[in-house]
Order: sequence, then C-alpha cells, then structure tokens
Amino acid sequence: MFRDFIEILILSLVQGISEFLPISSSAHLVLVSNFYDLETSSLLMDISLHLGSLIAVIFFFRKELFDLRNNIRLLSLIIIGSLPLILFGYILYTTEFIHLLRNTKLIASTTLFFGFILFIADQSKTDRYISTDLNIKSVLLISLFQILALIPGVSRAGITITAARFLNFNRIDSSKISFLLSIPALAGASFLGLREAFEQSIEVNYLLLIAAFLSFTFSFFTIKYFLKFINRISFNIFVVYRIILGLILFLIIYT
Repeated sequence: MFRDFIEILILSLVQGISEFLPISSSAHLVLVSNFYDLETSSLLMDISLHLGSLIAVIFFFRKELFDLRNNIRLLSLIIIGSLPLILFGYILYTTEFIHLLRNTKLIASTTLFFGFILFIADQSKTDRYISTDLNIKSVLLISLFQILALIPGVSRAGITITAARFLNFNRIDSSKISFLLSIPALAGASFLGLREAFEQSIEVNYLLLIAAFLSFTFSFFTIKYFLKFINRISFNIFVVYRIILGLILFLIIYT
C-alpha cells in the first residue's frame, strides 16, 4: 500500500510538472517507469494522470474557455491547430508504430536537440500577441511543429512554445497557446486510452482516483507558477535542464 502510494506520487509529480513545462512528460514517464520498474504503471494509470492534467488546465483557464462563446475565431483556431496532432497521433496509435519510438537513445537525442532549438527560438523578438496576431497561418505552423511531440523527448509544450517564439509571440502568450492546444491533445490521448481500457475490461480502483487528483494538483500549480515567473526566468533554465538530462541519458546508455 505504502509503495503504491509512493509510486503514484512519483508518477503524478512527473506528469503534473512535465506535461506543461518544455521538458517532455512522455519522456520522463517512460524513463521513470523503465529505470524504477514501477508496479503501478499501467494503461489506466496513464489515463488517470492525463485526465488529472486535462481537468487542471480546463479549470485554470475556465474563464478564457467560457469566454470562447464570444470568440468563435479563437475557438476555431484552437480546433484547427489540434487536428494534425490528433490525426497523426491516431494513425501512429492504431498502427502501433508509436511503441517503436519509445527508446532511451531516441529520448536522449531529442531531449538535447530540441533543447537547443528552444534556445534559438527564445532569442526571437516579442512583438506578437495571442489576442491580435494569432491567425490561421500561424496556428497551422504551430500545429505542424506539434506533430513532432509524438516523438518522446520532443515535448508537446516545448515544441509548441518553440514554434510560437519563432513566430515572435511573447513568452506568456506562447505558453498560453501551448496550454490551450494541450486541451484537445490531452482529451484525445485520454479517449484513445479509455477505448483500449474498455476493450480490455480493466478494473477501476481507488489508486486511479488518487493519481488523477495528485496529477490535477501538480498540473494546476505548475501552470500557475510557470505563467507567473516565465518572463523573469526565460526558457534558458529548461534548455540547461534538457542538456543535462540528455547528457546523463547518454552516459547511462554508453556506460
């Protein structure tokens, strides 16, 4: 029982923090599961963790989402920007090709490479804003970048923020675009997972509810404080983290 709770705490912490930071939640969850052989890691556990994050981002942006009733343009852009990831994700998922991407060497490489790309993107000027400058062209470009997030280590948050910064959106609005696009992405991942879970007739238990609650809590505070401090700290801290993590992974692989 105590071991199960500690494992759920670890998984929830990793999911809640890394889902919305530019460091790749999928990479961290795969690595934690591989290196620590967590007994509680399962399909339904992954679903619970993603649902917790989904509820957190919806709750945090509840006012903005409610206001979308009067902003059909932004709502349409969010939907359009989510379609490529959902389409390609579904194809990779149903063909099971996505499982071939889950290996440590690839994670180490993408962690390093896209960390450097984020650094380059963050040098861009900041003269565009989500309220006035997000249009069909920019959201389609961001959505094409977002497809790369299907590769573990790329980071969905990281690659969408990178694309938005390349387009000269400021750090806060780049992050908001990423957060809003995370809602359909998380919903899609949860739907596919639930469909598979129902096919397998997996039993729901209280540990899953605890995981969803903890994931919600960590996700909510990650979003809150990330938006609060990102203009002060820039993205360099995450670039450095990714470089260190990538080098450690290569060290583990080749020693």
